[in-house]
Amino acid sequence: MGPLERAVDRPIINLPLSHRHISRSRPWGLTIKRLLDVIGAIVGIIVISPIAGIIALAIRLNSPGPILYQQVRVGKEGRLFKMLKFRTMFENGSGLLEAEFDKQPELRARFLNYQKIKADPRLTYIGRIIRRTSLDELPQLWNVLIGEMSLVGPRPFLPEQRALYGASFAYYIQALPGITGLWQVSGRNSLTFRERVLLDEEYIKGWSTRLDFSILLRTIVVVIRGEGAY
Repeated sequence: MGPLERAVDRPIINLPLSHRHISRSRPWGLTIKRLLDVIGAIVGIIVISPIAGIIALAIRLNSPGPILYQQVRVGKEGRLFKMLKFRTMFENGSGLLEAEFDKQPELRARFLNYQKIKADPRLTYIGRIIRRTSLDELPQLWNVLIGEMSLVGPRPFLPEQRALYGASFAYYIQALPGITGLWQVSGRNSLTFRERVLLDEEYIKGWSTRLDFSILLRTIVVVIRGEGAY
């Protein structure tokens, strides 16, 4: 077992009791949330199976590499888990990005601020399409089903992005990370990373089942319109 595998499921921080808002004050709500997650994930997996098959074939034909992409992310209570996505990038994506930074140094500053850039050179042709439509996120229904993620929650981030969260990290790790969330329906990729962090914190502080339903409905509209997607 390598260091990456040993790291998965290991907490990386202890949460102060003073910050445990959700788990302390809304236990029944969390039970309902988990039930809806399981039902939603099962129904979603069944419904999207034909679409997933088409996407998998397109990825396979478009570029060499695996169909699914696993990436270690930070979850509830600071535990690391492997988040699933359809692969959208070339296998040598990091090298392509660095080459683009060398050509356009100003892009590096934008990437550091947003953690994303438009016309990302790492993306394959099919990758751009499924990213724009958020179809690359569909495999995360499996993460939801096994309890690593929720349909709605703060966006799971990379361990190396921990410092960018600052004090907000104590709020972030109270909840299961979500496939969609408040910042995804409040500007999406047009927001800076810090703005996304603050919206995740706002979601956790004001969480309710009603808010989750509202975000799910707004997500459908945002995806259909392609707002802030690239």
